[in-house]
Amino acid sequence: MTTGDLARRLGVAPTTLRSWDRRYGLGPAVRPEGQHRRWTPQDIALLEEMCRLTSAGVPPAEAARTAKGWATAASRRVEHKEEQPAPPASSRTALRPGDARLECRGLIRATTRLDAPAMSHQLTSLVDAHGLVTAWDQVLVPTLHAVGRKWETTSSDRYVEAEHLLSWHVSTALRRVTAPLIPDGSTPLLLACVPEEQHTLPLEALNAALLERGLPTRMFGAAVPIDALAAAVRRTGPPAIVLWSQVRATAGAPLAKQVAATRWGMRGARRHPAVLLCGPGWPAGPPPAGMRRPLTLHDALSTLTHVCEASSVTPTN
Repeated sequence: MTTGDLARRLGVAPTTLRSWDRRYGLGPAVRPEGQHRRWTPQDIALLEEMCRLTSAGVPPAEAARTAKGWATAASRRVEHKEEQPAPPASSRTALRPGDARLECRGLIRATTRLDAPAMSHQLTSLVDAHGLVTAWDQVLVPTLHAVGRKWETTSSDRYVEAEHLLSWHVSTALRRVTAPLIPDGSTPLLLACVPEEQHTLPLEALNAALLERGLPTRMFGAAVPIDALAAAVRRTGPPAIVLWSQVRATAGAPLAKQVAATRWGMRGARRHPAVLLCGPGWPAGPPPAGMRRPLTLHDALSTLTHVCEASSVTPTN
């Protein structure tokens, strides 16, 4: 790749690349005599890491040292075909407000540059270092809102592509969260969007957070017909089902009552699931009798954990 092409890809000026080369030695590894500079994939990865760090507020000199160390470690991992596992939950740290703002700023800059490698790297690192709930509440939600506001405040469709790219990478990061060992025969929780509801990211975050806690789930995703949900309840006998609605037009008490009335089990010992109405689409105020209305991800997690404990479905960690 030429210097001009690389500068356009990274969203920086060509003079910036030449300055980084001169000051910090971040130039192309191979320099053919009498020819223009050509940047290899390894060179590009190093500079993408440099951009990630400077976007997060790291001073350039420190960022250059860190990027070189990262590139050396990445090269060794490739040589030895090693994979670094995520740190255990016990080693995760809190995210200070100032650090959260820097993370948001860096992710917004990477998103507006359409820098997919930077977005993927930052999202994975965030979840691994601080856990799903902290990453979602303090960085992912504020960043999604900020990028959405950029689109809403422009007179054209500018930033729509950035919002779609960010949503895709957030969804990918959420699906990378894996569950610890869950005992065979554990009864899963059911998570689904109500009919006609296509917004799934918050429900995906809840699903990932439940898996992180060792609670079994079945995630059905967007726009699930009520009859299909009732059939899934009868087949699995869940202790609880989460119904997500993002906008008022998709929510409705009758459909929630229909799900809540679905029963399973032998005659004389039939049961029905606890129903959680989640999302801003549900009307404010007390939910219908027998249902629950958690307002935050943390509230939903606590409620579902208590429901599972009462049903003898105990988290593994």
